[in-house]
Amino acid sequence: MVLEDYKEIVGTCASISTIGQMFAGTLICRDIYKKGSAKGFDPMPFLGGTGMSILMLQYALILGDSAMIVVNVFGLLINLGYIIFYMLYAPEKGDVLALIGKAVAFVAIFIGYAQWEHKDNIEFRFGIIITVLLFLLIASPLFHLGEIMRTKSTASLPFPLIFMGTLVTFQWLLYGLIIDNGFIIFQNAVGFTLSAAQLSLFVIYPSKATDSIKEEDKKK
Repeated sequence: MVLEDYKEIVGTCASISTIGQMFAGTLICRDIYKKGSAKGFDPMPFLGGTGMSILMLQYALILGDSAMIVVNVFGLLINLGYIIFYMLYAPEKGDVLALIGKAVAFVAIFIGYAQWEHKDNIEFRFGIIITVLLFLLIASPLFHLGEIMRTKSTASLPFPLIFMGTLVTFQWLLYGLIIDNGFIIFQNAVGFTLSAAQLSLFVIYPSKATDSIKEEDKKK
């Protein structure tokens, strides 16, 4: 059986996994609830997910793709729910509100650009913008690499999101290879590499800080 015969199966699995990825944030919310505080949990995955849902929704409207519109409206709603939940448990709500304000301004710039750009160029150029921002969002946990190496702990990394991101990008990469779409292949090859690199950190370092590091932090 040739690879193309698996197209529908792989496409369906990738779609289901993408929806599952959106629900991965509930596992982080569960940990926040158990701890009773959002301290130590990075809000950027939720903010980034909300921002990307808005921008992807704009891109879907440009393409006139109803399936993409439905998926990203769902993604936007669930990520807004995550942000509200995070706010309820955030010890420094002012800092979170400041981040939300910056995220809103950032997204507004690109939405404004989409309204201004010529219709003959907007699909390709906005697609490039979406791709670059998606890569930055996927790679954002690596910004904590210095802290991870210092504490020898991956406790600050959102494992559910990283794991699902690795799974989803691999499936879409496979789908891109099946349909021979260079844009999908490139986008998900980079996304899979970034996600897999982050996932490997959980093999190198434990998910909890060592006792010596905890004692050191308590003394500060």
